[in-house]
Amino acid sequence: MQTQSRQPLTAPIRRKRFAQVAVFFMVWTVVISGRLIWIQIVKHHDWVERAAKQQQRTFEVAPRRGVLYDRNLRELAVTVLAESVYAVPTELGDNRENVADIISGIVHTDPTDTFTARNTILARLNASRNFAWIARKLNPEQVQRIRELNLKGVYLQKEYKRFYPNTDLASQTLGYVGLDDTGLGGLEQEFEDELHGAPGHVLTAVDAKRHALGSEEREPLPGENLVLTLDANIQHMAEQALDRQMEKFKAAHGTVVVQDPHTGQILALAIAPRYNPNDLKHQDPAILKNLAVSDIYEPGSTFKLVTYSAALDGAGVQPTDIVDCQGGAMTMYGRTLHDDKSDHFGRVTVKYALEHSSDVGAAKMALKLGNSKFYDYIRGFGFGDRTGVELPSETRGLLRAPRKWGATSILSIAIGQEIGVTPIQLVSMVSSIANGGTYLPPHVLLNASDYVKGDPHLQPAAFHPTTSLTSNLPDGTHRVISELTAAKMRMIMEGVVTEGTGSQARLNGYSSAGKTGTAEKVDPVTHTYSHTKLVASFAGFAPVNNPAISVAVVIDTPTVGTGYGGTTSAPVFAEVAQQILEYLGVPHDQPIHPPKPGDIPAHAPTMIAEDGPSEETGDLAALFAEANALPADDPLHGDVSGTAKPAQTAQVSTSASPSSKAASIFAALPQKILQAFREHGGSSLMPEEAAVQPMPKPQPSTIVRADGAVVVDASRKVAVPVFDGSGLRSAIEKAGTAGLRVQPVGSGLAREQMPAAGTMVPIGTEVVVRFGR
Repeated sequence: MQTQSRQPLTAPIRRKRFAQVAVFFMVWTVVISGRLIWIQIVKHHDWVERAAKQQQRTFEVAPRRGVLYDRNLRELAVTVLAESVYAVPTELGDNRENVADIISGIVHTDPTDTFTARNTILARLNASRNFAWIARKLNPEQVQRIRELNLKGVYLQKEYKRFYPNTDLASQTLGYVGLDDTGLGGLEQEFEDELHGAPGHVLTAVDAKRHALGSEEREPLPGENLVLTLDANIQHMAEQALDRQMEKFKAAHGTVVVQDPHTGQILALAIAPRYNPNDLKHQDPAILKNLAVSDIYEPGSTFKLVTYSAALDGAGVQPTDIVDCQGGAMTMYGRTLHDDKSDHFGRVTVKYALEHSSDVGAAKMALKLGNSKFYDYIRGFGFGDRTGVELPSETRGLLRAPRKWGATSILSIAIGQEIGVTPIQLVSMVSSIANGGTYLPPHVLLNASDYVKGDPHLQPAAFHPTTSLTSNLPDGTHRVISELTAAKMRMIMEGVVTEGTGSQARLNGYSSAGKTGTAEKVDPVTHTYSHTKLVASFAGFAPVNNPAISVAVVIDTPTVGTGYGGTTSAPVFAEVAQQILEYLGVPHDQPIHPPKPGDIPAHAPTMIAEDGPSEETGDLAALFAEANALPADDPLHGDVSGTAKPAQTAQVSTSASPSSKAASIFAALPQKILQAFREHGGSSLMPEEAAVQPMPKPQPSTIVRADGAVVVDASRKVAVPVFDGSGLRSAIEKAGTAGLRVQPVGSGLAREQMPAAGTMVPIGTEVVVRFGR
């Protein structure tokens, strides 16, 4: 029997299964390989960062900020160590609210500090996982209390803190820094890159329980140290003098700039009010800016130095030339320019016109030059452009091109209107005249260095006045006027102090020169010049022949006194210059007058009228009563004997009380005058009115009073003329025609009078008239 062979059935099945398994493993290998490539190659950097966050903790270490020194290496701004508190929120867990409560109770000592408030701290803890600041740069007591708490997840970190050892000294110039030590104002902002340095890092490895296993540090690179041109002692002198004058005149702002005229270096830049950069949280933001470079004002009569310098240099004018000031009024294209003095000038010398600040004289100097040439000299003195001083937010000022000037703009610019300048520009202009006619850009940076105080490579650079320009002049130096013109201007400016409006700038033992200025501010509401808001200024130098320093003083909106530059700013110049010259050991070029008990200081106020709005005075009625305090022998007193006493015996008893003196005056006046006095500002009740004696029979004879006035026929009465709108000369003529006299108050045009117009008064009565602009 034949047997059939069996066909193998398993081989195809095994091959199929093998193929399926092989394909599966191939796909698995490809997928795994792709995933590994994705993780280890494509996403390698991301996974490394995630691992680092879990395994490492990195801190940025702030660098030590550079030191700011004055020229004598006195530290003005330094960096000290302080400790800050931070937390790792993941370590706090559900304890975040308790931590915020506890720590805020320690660090939140200032109600205005929102950063350390409980809710703010808690918000930062909830917003982060690995790091959150709690409080920055604490005092040692707060640090010790937090350390004693030993809270889990709360740590201390050392940081640098900016400190100003002299508090508010030169605060606007030095500036200030933020919480992260970034410069936000002044030199701190201007030289942020140089001062800040490069930060360092601390890398700490941690285990799964966040325990530190070790650390690696990269040291920060400290910032550069800056040596400034400022002298801390001179800065202090300027600030103290400015503060006293600000307090005396209740002014809004004030600036004093002291410069070396032969190098352009700023020795002091004082601004008031100042702030304490160590306590910025409680400072008014309005006083943080540097007014010496960021704010402009109309310079007023100090700008006449530019006008006269240009005329002498570019138009051949000589100080002895005659200029016709036309009685104090000049009309051009329908505009009348008035002198701001009560006594108007006629034909005077150019020197006299500047010494006494004639607006008409200055305008005629500018007209000799013409618009284009005058503009070139203005630009040559540095106006209309930034000086380049190393301070942020400097403005170029306001100076329009001649093509944009109006028909009478040259008249306005000649007297310091229609132009805006900064105090730093003003002092640079004066220095140009002081050094012989060369403009030097101002600067406050002496040098930058990596060395610190005590290193022999860093030496102080004490200021020693020189008498000539140095060979290493800064960029931007150029000649503005000739040396001869500068010498003539120095001579005229000395006359301003000795003979003119700047008498209060006189020094003891030193000659001085300068120019006063009083400018009206524009009222932002009416867009017209305000008669009450003024800017008083004085710019000058000393000594005259070999100037050691130039000083500009600008006081904004004084509310007490006249507001004139001669009475408000010139005394500051005198005080500052006197102290600085003696501090520097500058040889005296004038006799020294030691003060004696009871002597009036050399710079005591004098009654020299200055250009500018008139000073507000008291009640005109009181002035009228004072002006008409008649001597005992005057017929208006009512001598019962009817006989006039000799004029030489006419005296007012100084022992009489004010009330009896006033009573005798009022008793002598007719009823109509008394009634008019009541109606126009006087008291409604006269002193001792019941005791008024009847008027005596008038004497027809001529009486000569002790003050030289002549009273004729007291029985005659005349009506008081209308003085409103009249100038001083016109008012005197009107009063003289009527047989009256004028007691002027202020300058400008008549605005108010006592007695009122139309009042019947005896011949010889003195009428008080207030003048203003």
